[in-house]
Amino acid sequence: MKKMYLMVLALGGASCIGPTAHAQLSLTGQLRTRTELRDGYGNLAPRGSQAAVFTSQRTRLSFGYQASRLRMNVTLQDVRVWGQDASSISVADGNRLSVHEAWGEIQLINRADTTLKFRPIDELSLKVGRQELVYDDVRLLGNLDWLQQGRRFDAALLKFRHQGWKLDLGGGFNQNSDAFDLTGTSYIPGNVPTTALSTKNTLLPLPSGFIPISGKNGAPILTNAVSTNGQTQQFKAFQMAYLQRSIRQQTFSALFFKDDFSKYRIDSIGSESSGYVYGRKYDVPGVHSRLTYGAMLLGKLSKRVNYQAFGYLQSGRDRDGLRIRQAYHYGGNAFVQQGHFSFGLGYEVLSGNKSGLKTGETSRFDPLYGTPHRHWGYMDYFYVGTGSPSGGLQDSFFKSKYAHKRLTASFDVHYFALASPVLNRSIDGTLPSSIQGSLGWEYDFVATYLLNSFTSLELGYSFMQGNNRLEYVKQNTVNQKDKQGQWAYLMLNIRPDFLAKNQSSR
Repeated sequence: MKKMYLMVLALGGASCIGPTAHAQLSLTGQLRTRTELRDGYGNLAPRGSQAAVFTSQRTRLSFGYQASRLRMNVTLQDVRVWGQDASSISVADGNRLSVHEAWGEIQLINRADTTLKFRPIDELSLKVGRQELVYDDVRLLGNLDWLQQGRRFDAALLKFRHQGWKLDLGGGFNQNSDAFDLTGTSYIPGNVPTTALSTKNTLLPLPSGFIPISGKNGAPILTNAVSTNGQTQQFKAFQMAYLQRSIRQQTFSALFFKDDFSKYRIDSIGSESSGYVYGRKYDVPGVHSRLTYGAMLLGKLSKRVNYQAFGYLQSGRDRDGLRIRQAYHYGGNAFVQQGHFSFGLGYEVLSGNKSGLKTGETSRFDPLYGTPHRHWGYMDYFYVGTGSPSGGLQDSFFKSKYAHKRLTASFDVHYFALASPVLNRSIDGTLPSSIQGSLGWEYDFVATYLLNSFTSLELGYSFMQGNNRLEYVKQNTVNQKDKQGQWAYLMLNIRPDFLAKNQSSR
């Protein structure tokens, strides 16, 4: 903590010197508060339950440096819920101050730089460190900026630019420690609690490399979730390639992403007298590798009509070692721009498990590390921390937007349905043995008003009209939840540029 504060003071002091003839310094900030009312957000709420209300806050301070052949950025971040800490905190309250980004980008080739003799392409740079990966419409790779803590990767990225072509090659390799007695490259893919309750409610200490699970074959029990995408473990390593080319008013992009997951075996600790804690032991050599690949095309059909079409496939093995068979994600949309208004229709599919799969196989498509909130409804029912249906998802939607000077407003309608039937294992006779079809409708309204050049105020309201099929495929119950959910929020976003000479208050 002391080292972090010293770094803040050092960088802040350097920023006061001001830009020189050969370098530029930047110092920007963000304070974003969001007050939410949740009554059926993410999942249908139990009948008779009360709505939750709270305020969360993100605070960021970003230091930037740019010279002819080097760019660097360090972003410090603090995320918390109001009242989460006592008014006078102690060490037990923990540390929520973290480094969101810390990267440097070295210019290896730049055709515009006449001091460089070797210039076969327009640009070549190497970006290394903790950084956001933001590609296309953040469908599969994004910074998840809606979430207060966001998302970042520890990675290296080699970036090529030449005559309108863009190619990024990247990778990362995760490890838990750099201790002197460390051997091998086994990786524990999550923050593990130090103790867990046994089958006889005895608190047992957990050994190194052991993640407890709920029951003999349940989900991992972690100190905090690995990701909002319903993930149960962080990847061990990843490798990626992204290619983009823009021609006139059309843009084509292709993505290849391979993520590797540590292998594990089911184990247990404890005894007959103390009870047992079941868990995953990550001491199995090798990794499970998942491949995701596909392309996107977007552009203009005419002066007023924009379109987007995309398709992706997945193969290999998922994080739990299941062999992936015929997993896909595709869709398209078209929007009309008329003055300050735009509106359009779209349709998307994410595959789910199909009949005929063998034991140890899956056909569910996982949308990787994108921003589900942007695509499949603002109430976050799908592909976030609350999970997603095993039968996949169909999303038919209508979206509209008004944008003029300081005011932006949007209204979206989603119709959700299963992509594949789901077997009904409940004893309730309300649903058929094979569940398929509609999951419900969602309505999203958002209005944003720009108070001045660095402050905006955003108001949102969403409503979910669900049904028993949605309740069962998400929560494995029938007739126990309210079928209507609602969510509202008010967000204040302040983003000052501390070194700007003429930052407008208008």
